Amino acid sequence: MSNFAFGTYRISDLNLQHVEALKEALRSGITMIDTSSNYMDGGAERAIALAFSEFDESIKDEVEVLSKFGYIQGSSLESYKEDVAFRGSVQDVVKYSTDCYHSISKSFLHNQLTLSLERLELDRIGCYLIHNPEYYLLDAINSGTPKDERLDEMCRRIEDAFVGLEEEVRDGRILSYGISSNSFSLSESDDEFLPYEDLITLAQNAANIVGNPRHSFTTIEFPINILEREGLKCASWAKANGLRVLANRPLNAKYKNKMYRLAEYEESRDYYHHLNELLDICDTPELKALYNLIEQLDDNKHKFGWIGNYDIFLFTQIIPHIKKTLEALDENIRNAMLNSIDLFLAEYKKMVAYECSITAKRELGDFFKECHTSMQECAIKFLMNCQDVDYILVGMRKPLYVNQILPLERR
Repeated sequence: MSNFAFGTYRISDLNLQHVEALKEALRSGITMIDTSSNYMDGGAERAIALAFSEFDESIKDEVEVLSKFGYIQGSSLESYKEDVAFRGSVQDVVKYSTDCYHSISKSFLHNQLTLSLERLELDRIGCYLIHNPEYYLLDAINSGTPKDERLDEMCRRIEDAFVGLEEEVRDGRILSYGISSNSFSLSESDDEFLPYEDLITLAQNAANIVGNPRHSFTTIEFPINILEREGLKCASWAKANGLRVLANRPLNAKYKNKMYRLAEYEESRDYYHHLNELLDICDTPELKALYNLIEQLDDNKHKFGWIGNYDIFLFTQIIPHIKKTLEALDENIRNAMLNSIDLFLAEYKKMVAYECSITAKRELGDFFKECHTSMQECAIKFLMNCQDVDYILVGMRKPLYVNQILPLERR
């Protein structure tokens, strides 16, 4: 039976509900929290520190914190671009996009661990993970590097990172280390697959270089869920080699190149009230563009497929459009409009989630034909019954979610 770990992707210290969820999980006996230096630009790590501050100091010995390094984003990317000395110290940088660079070099590792320890207010981290090292593979594939060459270079970079991690074990800033990689869950024939059979050898080589008697490579993390089962092969290998397995994305799954949220949501009771109220307010010549946008959103609420698509659409299309419309209004009218728009968008997201869950149940019926409870409970129980999975990472951004998920562990 697998244990649950608190996943902090999209957790922020600026959201009191997120911090309360962490506190509730700690009160409920959670023993592992998974985070990363790039989650909300360090906000997730700061949220963990805030949650810990409400408890006796001994809680830090009872709960294992896992963090990760690799992404150069947000404030780290700003430092990289603006600080010549810092930029010169970071090796093997992959420039994936304008706002996302990546490195698993020793120098970046040491820098990021220092920052993580400061944000977490800890003297040491239980387990420190290389975060998606396959960014190098993606870049090498795009550059046309032959497969054997790119795999050899990938191994060199991982071993170099392992040396840095063994140094941190020796110096007491981490207790163990591992790799979190989406590529572990791919088919071995996939160009983006990250081979794992040699990782134990690379770890022991690194330990020998540093002078540690035995390597401290203990953990691998990757997506496994009821739809994506290819990673079970990696999980089986890991357990045979004495590693523990953490399954992430238990409820956000990919199938036939589409993403699905494996959860059921209720239809909003207040949606049409706020929709009609906002349409009435916008039924004027100067707000015609906003009126048309709201109508289009209503007509298309069933077309997103996955709630993540809506989140992207909201921030890249909807909000800029609304902002442009409101800028032309008188300040008093604008402020009055904002409240109505906020209420509508909150209920609209509920409706999108509801429509997505209907689509998911219809298109994924074969995976859930034996399911007699909710999709989310069946998806979680599938992982709980996987003998090679040690921990299931679940994002629990509300105390309500904590109280829904953790009791499943005891059933």
